[in-house]
Amino acid sequence: MHTYRKQLISLAHPVYLSLLASVAAGIINTVWVSRLGGPAVAAVAVATNTENVLLGIALVFASGTTVLVAHARGARDPAAIRSAVRGGWALCALVTPVVVATGFLLREPLARLILGGTGPELPLAVAYFTISLPGIAVFYVQQLVDGILKGTGDTRTPMRLALLANGLILVADPFFIHLYGVRGAAASTVLCRVVALGVGLRALRRNALLRKKVAPVESVRAALRRTLTTGLPMSADFTVRQTGTLVLVAIVARLGVTAVAAYAIGYKVLYVATMAFYSVRQAAAIHTSHLRGEGRDARREIGREAMLVSGAVGVGAAVLLLLAAPWIMAAFGAGPQVAHEGVLFLRCVGPYLLLMAGFIALGGVFEGSGGAPALLRVTVLGTVVQLPLAYGLSGLELPGVCLALALSMGVQCAVVAVLFRRRARIQEDADVAFERVA
Repeated sequence: MHTYRKQLISLAHPVYLSLLASVAAGIINTVWVSRLGGPAVAAVAVATNTENVLLGIALVFASGTTVLVAHARGARDPAAIRSAVRGGWALCALVTPVVVATGFLLREPLARLILGGTGPELPLAVAYFTISLPGIAVFYVQQLVDGILKGTGDTRTPMRLALLANGLILVADPFFIHLYGVRGAAASTVLCRVVALGVGLRALRRNALLRKKVAPVESVRAALRRTLTTGLPMSADFTVRQTGTLVLVAIVARLGVTAVAAYAIGYKVLYVATMAFYSVRQAAAIHTSHLRGEGRDARREIGREAMLVSGAVGVGAAVLLLLAAPWIMAAFGAGPQVAHEGVLFLRCVGPYLLLMAGFIALGGVFEGSGGAPALLRVTVLGTVVQLPLAYGLSGLELPGVCLALALSMGVQCAVVAVLFRRRARIQEDADVAFERVA
């Protein structure tokens, strides 16, 4: 097995397991809350989706710090590592109070806006927000701790922290929900994350790369600015994708309740594959940045191996969905009509998955090599193409939506491939020129 491939898999699989743990905990949480009735489920679903959007803000300091720490680690520069960590903490300290205070003060208008009415689920959503939004501070700090550890090359500790937090949630949820209802679900999540955060902070203090007492190479303000510049395009990329996903749900809603239900189940199933793509993306970003710090440009090799690893997962997922779609829908307890629509969706979505596998994986190389702004522009282009296509092709129902997804992802793959070859060619020309001068 190629050295780069082994390194990517070593970095990616703990990330994937941590993402799976979060999804599994969310599903089981919903099962317990469902005993409180439909309005409670709707309230918790709204809060969970809101947290997903707020995660995009956390990526500014979490992902930015990961790349900067990995680069400094590759350069074997303890002072630069210290500066990168300081910049991440400074930006987190600046952003978190603003998000928490704004969200808490606007929790009722926010719930009303998302729910689109004043039904029985509204006060439940507000009650959940009353606890969960202040708890975003814990969530954000944990994201930064994970980002710092990943930058040092340690993706296993964040995995263990995710397993700890979500394992505790699974144990505590029934107790808290039984005593306090919807508020208990929020309290359980926040308290269990506090425990995991304490363990994570202890892991930071024990990390050998972070224990070295050296003077930082730049001021806190300069380090903060560098973290912001590095992480902002990654955050914006995530936010654009989340926004596009929400608008796509609205387009599918034009097809009726059955189509929405089938699409919702199908998209949850896709997470099992797409999380693997994003795990490879994080691994590619970390490894690319680390090697750049060492003075080695391995973008071409890492990009190729990342696409092979992610593509293999995409092929396996597409074949599995093609063959097992009826059993998957049955496992979710879908009725006959929803199951029929869901099977159709899962069997048509394969080409989109294959294209997405390559694009997402290659994006990690861009993020690790300073090309995140270019990647953001490609994502915006893809979203702009995707939504009108989905609207126009929705007359073909869910297969038409799948075709729109595949076509827009094909456009993104074509553009990012051109950019990748161009950047690699520029670097090769620069290397040749350097060798001639030397």
